Amino acid sequence: MNYQKELIELQPTKRFFIGIDSDGCVFDSMEPKQKEFFCPNVIRFFGLFPIARIARETWEFTNLYSQMRGVNRFLALLHTFDLLGERKEVQERSFQVPDLSPLKEWTQLESKLGNPALEVYAKKIKDPVIDLVLDWSQTINKEIGQWLKDLPPFPPVPEILSKFGEYADSIVVSQTPVEALEREWDEHDIAKYVRIIAGQEQGTKAEHLTLAAADKYPKDKILMIGDAPGDLNAARQNDVLFYPVIPGKEEESWKKLQNEGLDRFFNGTYTGEYENRLLDDFNKGLPEYPSWETI
Repeated sequence: MNYQKELIELQPTKRFFIGIDSDGCVFDSMEPKQKEFFCPNVIRFFGLFPIARIARETWEFTNLYSQMRGVNRFLALLHTFDLLGERKEVQERSFQVPDLSPLKEWTQLESKLGNPALEVYAKKIKDPVIDLVLDWSQTINKEIGQWLKDLPPFPPVPEILSKFGEYADSIVVSQTPVEALEREWDEHDIAKYVRIIAGQEQGTKAEHLTLAAADKYPKDKILMIGDAPGDLNAARQNDVLFYPVIPGKEEESWKKLQNEGLDRFFNGTYTGEYENRLLDDFNKGLPEYPSWETI
């Protein structure tokens, strides 16, 4: 199945294009997903109970409080385990962090880092590490689908999304599985405001923007909205504009977009000094390196 076909075939109906991240940007879902579903399953599946507190701190730093925020789950798993291997407390306990090199090899070969591609790879390679990672990922999806409900968008979002449609074609640009995205956007009746809901199955966020918008709209008429450095990187890889939804200040960020940012984007005064001020505020909030001691 060509998961990217819909993005490739998208044709402009408006002069502007807006890509929108979902978790932590439209929905206040990053913390419950990471703390209640992802992290507990990392500890359980990979036998991290002897270092559970350290593992939890490391996972949450990677996925919520660092420059890695919002990264694909498989890359987050690799990065977390790398950090764990460097931590002094882990070394002092003589704990052997599981070797995920088969997963790393797959992430270097594959751009569409989602369960469908991993399922195909698992059948081909028949590696116990890949099987375990796939089971972990599928379990997370199942539990989130079963338990995580009634998380509405940030209050200003539906009204702002409806305004997008007057001037812009909009799509969801996310690394969450499409099934979860469609369920969440449909549940709160906001899927009607976007033309496509793109998730991890369709590739990276940068690929979403490239396939859906590059060479179809002028660069200064393409805006990516997100809450994580990965969203900014996707915009920069495509040489397009970025609007940050700042973690911890999400509602304030959306209201600022509503009151001034959107008008600037549509009237051509967004790029330059205005965008740079927004990025300065955004970059202050997420450190690159952890505060704990490593060996």
